[in-house]
Amino acid sequence: MKGVIILGSANSKGNTYTLLKTINKDLDFDVVDLNDYNIQPFDYEFKNREDDFYNLISKMIEYDIIVLATPVYWYTMSGILKMFLDRFSDCLMIYKEIGRQLRGKSLSVISTGSDNVLKEGFYMPFEETAKYLGMSWKDGIYFSSDKLSQLDSHHSRIHSYCKAIKKGNQ
Repeated sequence: MKGVIILGSANSKGNTYTLLKTINKDLDFDVVDLNDYNIQPFDYEFKNREDDFYNLISKMIEYDIIVLATPVYWYTMSGILKMFLDRFSDCLMIYKEIGRQLRGKSLSVISTGSDNVLKEGFYMPFEETAKYLGMSWKDGIYFSSDKLSQLDSHHSRIHSYCKAIKKGNQ
């Protein structure tokens, strides 16, 4: 199965990237950093067509598994990832052929934050997005930033996550 990790963090080399790097040793997926792209906010008049969203989403449909990587900012996903997900509306309105091709793909989330335990409801926007688009939701994985220096001691948890992700929709 071919997969991609979309990094949506204000800090391209921060805590979420550290976790992503560790997980990706097992997954070996391509990595896309949203900071390398010009993605504009959703616009009902579609004045944003000249940005990089179409090119990026066109590449994403080549993958079976899409993993979103985000820090937890104010109990939710990062702003850059939220803006990217908002643009999925384009796939329902003007890029329908691409939107249809998201059906059957798998979606998961890698996240880091300052709380010891991820707050209930964090995954809901991702789960509902997957459901709405006909994608298969795969559970996410979260690590508190203070545990990132001990990732080696969590190898079995990381390995279990990677194994479940690699299964895709099998």
